[in-house]
Amino acid sequence: MYNLVVFASGGGTTLQAIIDSIEKKELDCKINLVISNSSDAYALERAKKAGIETYIIQNKKSSQIDLELENCLSQYSIDLIVLAGYLKKIGPKLVDKYTIINTHPSLIPKFCGKGMYGMKVHEAVVEAHEKVSGATVHFVNNQYDEGNIIRQTKIEVLPNDTANDVAEKVKAAEKIQLIEVIKILSK
Repeated sequence: MYNLVVFASGGGTTLQAIIDSIEKKELDCKINLVISNSSDAYALERAKKAGIETYIIQNKKSSQIDLELENCLSQYSIDLIVLAGYLKKIGPKLVDKYTIINTHPSLIPKFCGKGMYGMKVHEAVVEAHEKVSGATVHFVNNQYDEGNIIRQTKIEVLPNDTANDVAEKVKAAEKIQLIEVIKILSK
């Protein structure tokens, strides 16, 4: 069994895709813990409904968060940490100790880096009149969205697409791609 920890800051739809894939036996994995920086994140409710332990980050300073998470995670068996809509930078203690992947809603190196997340990415894609966008899964390093790319999936951006249209296409591609990557890494 491949042991996962998932970090999420928001609604947890990507987390739900992982949970569903495990329940359908598409992934031979177990999510041991879901971590969030927000007590309001619906991802925590999704985890609780699935019987998965949750943890809410208490500290606000980056260096303290890194130490807090190192202490928390030391209690779990972890093969892979998945950032699934997690909006904070991961500290060096975790980057150095664990294999961590992130799913990002653009084709890196375009539309990425600090401050580029969620709808901000899709709005930038539409404003730039891009014909293609997509999703990227990459390894996490000490810089925002600069780790080695594992896989990218392209989606077509039509001339009349809004940022919401692009977001919906990317979200669908992102979930499929992430499950495929976890499947490969867990073998």
